[in-house]
Amino acid sequence: MKYDFFAYLNRMKYIKRWSLMRSHDSENVLEHTAQVSVIAHALAEIKNKYFGGNVDVLKVVLYAQYHETGEVITGDLPTPIKYFNKEINHAYKDIERGASEKLLSTLPEELKSVYTQYVLADEDSEEYKIMKSADKISAYIKCVEEIKSGNSEFKKAKESILKEINKSEREEVKFFMKNVAPVYLCSLDELE
Repeated sequence: MKYDFFAYLNRMKYIKRWSLMRSHDSENVLEHTAQVSVIAHALAEIKNKYFGGNVDVLKVVLYAQYHETGEVITGDLPTPIKYFNKEINHAYKDIERGASEKLLSTLPEELKSVYTQYVLADEDSEEYKIMKSADKISAYIKCVEEIKSGNSEFKKAKESILKEINKSEREEVKFFMKNVAPVYLCSLDELE
């Protein structure tokens, strides 16, 4: 018996993000997933350590690790298309869910329930909301990096994403944006 799930996930490295944008540095879904996982972990720890949270850090990180699973089949639909209207957005979410369920069906029965809880995350949970904040921050960081490289193509996206982030009432997001995000503008020499 062979189980395709993990080989499919490995193919995230072939899915380009920001496909409608001219990028100085291309980004693939696997790279994005790694960055979201790191940021989500930081947000969860900040929530628990600084703001009296009681979130399941492992669940946050695993939600982040598997948040783009369906894109192995669907590809990365550009944001202007995905959010063009509610009907398209709902239809695409259904397609992504179906793709994720198809991938989960390639696991052995003994592992399906374990992975299903992370791939098909509880969208009402605190852990999921933290992961979604990390996803948004990752997009913001991509914009910052592109603009820093002289690519003004990402200026409007940065402004739009930052506006959404700044609307957040989440304490851990505010902490991260004040104390961590600005450092992404630094060169390696400035970090030392």
